[in-house]
Amino acid sequence: MKIGKKRIEAPTVAKRRKTKFQADLAAAEDRTVRFLKEELQLTSNTDFLSDAVALFRWAVSERKLGRRIISENASGERNVLLFPRLERVAPDASLPRVEINWTGRELESLAQLASGVEAKRPTEDLIRAMRD
Repeated sequence: MKIGKKRIEAPTVAKRRKTKFQADLAAAEDRTVRFLKEELQLTSNTDFLSDAVALFRWAVSERKLGRRIISENASGERNVLLFPRLERVAPDASLPRVEINWTGRELESLAQLASGVEAKRPTEDLIRAMRD
């Protein structure tokens, strides 16, 4: 009679694979990321992205619940965050309404820009109008 030794192996634990992420940023966005990292005293892009994802995940969950995201200054003045991508997840009934009081000059300028010749890239006038 043979008695064999059965080898018991510890279960293999799958190692979590880290995902690489690469983004092509415009120069202005790159400067903004670098500035924010410095302001927040973050030393790596990984830390920055992890924090940004956490903040965005929270914002999405809040809007899904129909909540508005508001900033308030010391005197009680409030501003509601209007972020089109977040509004995609908001319940229809709670979508914010924004009223823009255009001046006659602004409307004329917008009409002129909208009815002009189609540009292959933004014109200087359009860029200037968007900044104002």
